[in-house]
Amino acid sequence: MKQNIDVVVSEVGPRDGLQSIKTIFPTEAKLEWIRVEAAAGVPKIQVGSFVPPKLLPQLADTAAVVAGVKKLKGLTVSVLVPNLKGAELGLAAGADEIGVVMSVSEAHNQSNVRRSVQESLDDFERIVAYRNEHDPERSTKISGGMATSFGCTISGKVQVSDVMRLAENLIARGAERLNVADTVGYANPKQVEDLFRELFRTIGEDIQVGAHFHDTRGLGLANVYAALAAGVREFDACLGGLGGCPYAPGATGNIVTEDLVFMLESMGLRTGIDLDGLLEAREILERHLKGEPTHGTYVTAGSPKDFIPASAA
Repeated sequence: MKQNIDVVVSEVGPRDGLQSIKTIFPTEAKLEWIRVEAAAGVPKIQVGSFVPPKLLPQLADTAAVVAGVKKLKGLTVSVLVPNLKGAELGLAAGADEIGVVMSVSEAHNQSNVRRSVQESLDDFERIVAYRNEHDPERSTKISGGMATSFGCTISGKVQVSDVMRLAENLIARGAERLNVADTVGYANPKQVEDLFRELFRTIGEDIQVGAHFHDTRGLGLANVYAALAAGVREFDACLGGLGGCPYAPGATGNIVTEDLVFMLESMGLRTGIDLDGLLEAREILERHLKGEPTHGTYVTAGSPKDFIPASAA
């Protein structure tokens, strides 16, 4: 974690937000959006995904986006990939972090990446080996994504033991980071705190852990608070609350970056992010959307009287 930052807020809008809407966002507009957010102090941005363009044409320009922003000072450029081919493209593009997506739920993994969880784990091992061969200094971090950790729209309840098993398997295969996701918005705060406490008991505290919540049922920020209590210090969010999982019916709405940053800063936790800069980035986002709804409360209500963000104190 960067000095003088207590909690890392990772922007996933250019990937998770845009993949779920019909608008094809222009590449130059994506670059402007990312530059403005980076200038506002956002330390990590997931700028796209290396998937077949016919599946997600919204993200077909990911290589160009990585090339356009990877030299921005202080920014970790992240991408998401479903398989070894995507990882090869991510490494070639120069991404700082590659998130490999898989699900705890067998049914969701088959729906999302068309393979079993075991096949995804085998591919993850090949990805790490490929990174080690072509990037011996390991300058590109490999993160293991754990979708549907709190429930699945297809198969329902997900057992905590299954989440722990996947986490242990990812670490054994070389994961340097885990990203635990409430992909379909089923989580509640008690469930979140219990699961993360069990995760840290299982894997220890040497592996970086991030959380990815959706606000599908209005519990996104409450779940962040619960994860904070359990020791999590990195959270994904999306400008304007765009996004969801295109392969999980009803799973819409990432937590809103602006609202998350305001909550953390008002709690005395430094994010290093300027809220006015986020609103400037939001204007860029909304300018290029074509009737797509955006969400959030900070954009409407603004700051309370005499509010001093923790990062400015």
